[in-house]
Amino acid sequence: MDSATSDRAALQATADNGLKIVVVGGFGVGKTTMVRSVSEIRPLNTEETMTRAGEAVDHLDGVQSKTSTTVAFDFGRISLDERSVLYLFGAPGQERFWFLWDRLFSGTLGAVVLVDTRRLADSWYAIDRLEHHGTPFIVACNDFGGPLHTEQQIREALDLSDDVPLVECDARDRSSSKYVLITLVEHLHALSQGNVSATSSATSTARPEITPEKTPEPTS
Repeated sequence: MDSATSDRAALQATADNGLKIVVVGGFGVGKTTMVRSVSEIRPLNTEETMTRAGEAVDHLDGVQSKTSTTVAFDFGRISLDERSVLYLFGAPGQERFWFLWDRLFSGTLGAVVLVDTRRLADSWYAIDRLEHHGTPFIVACNDFGGPLHTEQQIREALDLSDDVPLVECDARDRSSSKYVLITLVEHLHALSQGNVSATSSATSTARPEITPEKTPEPTS
């Protein structure tokens, strides 16, 4: 069950540093769930019920149990301290809504790429677009119960450089999602201090395949 959030949480008068963060990834990887679980306000969701008409254009492999989908974006907010606030934008996952991503990336400080390790290839486009825009990002593997891969296997499959943080998470859990955001902010701080290469893309172009084991369908 998703963590509860308050209907209203007043923004502190001292807050003067708003940071835009985008949560991206493939269809059904838990982007809406992450924004919902960590937001200190009731999140804005643009979810609609999936219909038979969409089956002809949406790729439902691995997410056959999904009944709703984001058609624009999700929005939430979380305060880091008295001055700094993260404004969270969850991007739609289906290919037919990818045209919205470029506008969502405008003014973005950094991004979380949420991945399902059973469907790693579904996250390639998100990583490619972020690299194209020069947007710093981290990768968070959402826990759907498997399969188990080593960090090196995941990095090779996603063509990630060693400079890109890779973490595990449970998007349903507020503490876990908050940890992901803290990791991103720390990564952005390291970049600003020149401690990490600003180029997050790897030099290779081929993305090795990982063949996932059979695992239960996601429930969220």
